[in-house]
Amino acid sequence: MAISLKNLAVGDSGKIIGFEPSGKAYRKRLLAMGLTPGTEFSVTRFAPMGDPVEIKLRGFSLTLRKDEAAILLIEKL
Repeated sequence: MAISLKNLAVGDSGKIIGFEPSGKAYRKRLLAMGLTPGTEFSVTRFAPMGDPVEIKLRGFSLTLRKDEAAILLIEKL
């Protein structure tokens, strides 16, 4: 079942399963940052107002804005 990154809490893990069809503007950028289908990550922290969110994947930390994170389809692990 695909969920959004905003449905995860700090410390939760997930796996990227795809992208929202409406997110073509950000898709290429996210792929270039290493957010490819099948990539596992963990949520490190959320900013006080919920934007941005920091995730840890492939040995580095990555910060995503709400708009970027919204197009990721993920599966909770």
